[in-house]
Amino acid sequence: MTEDKEYFESKRFQKILKEYEESAKSGQATYMDADDLADIADYYQLNGRTEEAEAAIKLALEYNPEAVGPLLYRAHEALNQNDFDTTQSYIDRLEAIDRLEALFLKGELLICQKKIEEADNLFRENYKEMMPDEQMDYVFDVASIFNDYDIYDKSFEWMARSQGDNSDDFKELMGRTLCGLGKYKDSERIFNELIDHNPYSSSYWNALATVQFMNEDYNAAITSSEYAIAINPKDADSISSKAHGLFNLGNYESALSTFKKYTELMPHDDFSYLHQGTCLINLGRYEEAIAILEKAEQEADKDSAHLSSIYQELAYAYNELKKIDKALYYIDKAKNYNCDQADIEIIRGHILLSNGMKKEAEEAFSNALLHSRNVSKTMLRIIVCIFENHYVQYSYALMKNFFKVVDEDWNEGYSYMALCCLNLKKKDEFLSYLKMAVERNPKEARDVLKDIFPEGMQPEEYYEYMSNEINNQ
Repeated sequence: MTEDKEYFESKRFQKILKEYEESAKSGQATYMDADDLADIADYYQLNGRTEEAEAAIKLALEYNPEAVGPLLYRAHEALNQNDFDTTQSYIDRLEAIDRLEALFLKGELLICQKKIEEADNLFRENYKEMMPDEQMDYVFDVASIFNDYDIYDKSFEWMARSQGDNSDDFKELMGRTLCGLGKYKDSERIFNELIDHNPYSSSYWNALATVQFMNEDYNAAITSSEYAIAINPKDADSISSKAHGLFNLGNYESALSTFKKYTELMPHDDFSYLHQGTCLINLGRYEEAIAILEKAEQEADKDSAHLSSIYQELAYAYNELKKIDKALYYIDKAKNYNCDQADIEIIRGHILLSNGMKKEAEEAFSNALLHSRNVSKTMLRIIVCIFENHYVQYSYALMKNFFKVVDEDWNEGYSYMALCCLNLKKKDEFLSYLKMAVERNPKEARDVLKDIFPEGMQPEEYYEYMSNEINNQ
């Protein structure tokens, strides 16, 4: 079983895939290696073609019930469903066939059971038994497993055991691990080195885009995604990466069209439909947003992590259409799924306040503070909600008191306070809070204030530009 996208793009795999699909289309079965069929199943699964994946893996198991690839495929299916007993049964079967794969799977099982140190100890004990010429490959495999489960500190620890591995595979894993650890500049440097070595790797370009996106360099991330798309126009990950970059720049029209291209390739991805709905809401196209968000709900399975967000966006859309009953209905649905209850109550308060129901909104905001895991952040969100509902003087007074009690290193909300002061024509205070906003939190400054500045202007230019504007009035 493999998730190597470059292998899936290789001539060898494409030949195997073509033979399989031609056989399936003709209805004339042809014998194929069971492990190759497992790769085909994984390819289909990766591209959202679940029924075809199931057909391929069933055929693989018919041909060879004890082949490692198909057994690992089924084991990972069980693991993804938290069916640990079934996973253990596959470990037992694999131990007699491929002891090392059984060991790796056992480590994954422990990780999924939140037994990280036990998994690490298991891998360490086996490392001691490895022959010297096997240790480097073993280290890479273990580091890859921890990386796959976003346990980047352990991945980095294992890679530190590697002695002189300067391969592209090792560099790529190190780049991904450093990105996961938040060391974006180091990660970006590694992927640029890999691209210099192989400029036609869509995987490297897409990884670079991910690093740049995480570092909030959205323009660079979009450019890198476009290089990846030029190499492989059907690379869904690259298209998604570009769409998210455009979305974070507030370019909702272009983001929407790019998300649509992604769903042409991945038609059952509820997350993409959710983002399309959010784009449409930001564009003021609420009826269209509702339709696409309902599509997102249809595509989401009952355990989807996105259902609460889908319902929250539906609530926003219906509220903008002045359908408060429908808006509150979806907020009630949203709170039944995995979500932050304080967030739900803030949205409820926003809906109520926007419909003039001040007393009910106050109750919702009080509930938000009761459920809050971070009272300062929740209080700020409530004040912002009050500001967005045009209670500017009241939000200004609340914000004044709020900044008196937060820590000295607090860096959120100053952009909104700047807007309050601008609306209230408090020019000196506006400039003062604008300066604090761009110095303490340039990302928030860009997100909140970009509409009052020339398009493309960077946050570090805001204060000087506005100072000149005000002084010349």
